[in-house]
Amino acid sequence: MNSTATALRFDRSRFRDVLGRFCTGVAIVSAVHDGEPVGFACQSFASLSLDPPLVSYAVADTSTTGPRIERAGAFCATVLGADQGELCHGFGRSGAEKFAGVAWSPAEGTGSPRITGGLAWVDCRIETVIPAGDHRIVIGRVMHLSTPENVQDAGPLLYYRGGFLAPRPGPHAVPGPTAA
Repeated sequence: MNSTATALRFDRSRFRDVLGRFCTGVAIVSAVHDGEPVGFACQSFASLSLDPPLVSYAVADTSTTGPRIERAGAFCATVLGADQGELCHGFGRSGAEKFAGVAWSPAEGTGSPRITGGLAWVDCRIETVIPAGDHRIVIGRVMHLSTPENVQDAGPLLYYRGGFLAPRPGPHAVPGPTAA
């Protein structure tokens, strides 16, 4: 069977439902393009490599912000906290003035927007962009990273099945699996 016939029968709704059961954190990926801050909410931000230090994110081909960040050649990913759902919604809207009323400062390495109130910041230079279906995978080399000082950590903003999931009270960190 050819891939076109398979794609025609593929159930996109089912795909979203099944993969929506994988809980993710949320980050704002941002840059300065033509002197203006640009950014979008991103669920696909992930650690990729320790040596060299690389991260990745995926952006839809239909995004107007993604290409501007790519042309900037650098980005800062701000990991959002549980209390930043409204901020996330603002950066998830297409065509909106996303930075209106948003406090930010230039990241140390690239000058990309580091959004105030985040749980962590990862400042990167774009290393490569890979076409992947209806998205592009952007790989960034980490230039600088940081966490806020003297801030009460309310936990991460989590996205699950199309909405935000509140972290449960109690210990936030448990030992993870070790590499085999």
